[in-house]
Amino acid sequence: MAKRINDNMSISDALKEFVEVNKLEKGLDKVNVADAWAKLMGNGVNNYTSSVSLERQTLYIELTSSVLREELSYGKQKIIDMLNEDLGKEIIKKLVLR
Repeated sequence: MAKRINDNMSISDALKEFVEVNKLEKGLDKVNVADAWAKLMGNGVNNYTSSVSLERQTLYIELTSSVLREELSYGKQKIIDMLNEDLGKEIIKKLVLR
């Protein structure tokens, strides 16, 4: 844990510092990517999504519909750009649809 600082600090700054000190960014990124996928893709795609996982800047999406997988494969770069924009930083470099 970090040293106690006597200066006043906002809660958001304290949480950012806590995340940095304890190296929790990767875990939070995984959660944030899954939430962003659910939000941006909507119920239609989420009903056919069985899992969302992020490993080394590659987003793995498992879909139960081969037709949907084919449709989404045409817009991979657009999906990557939308997710990175929603997350506020470039986390995803590659998208793999399974």
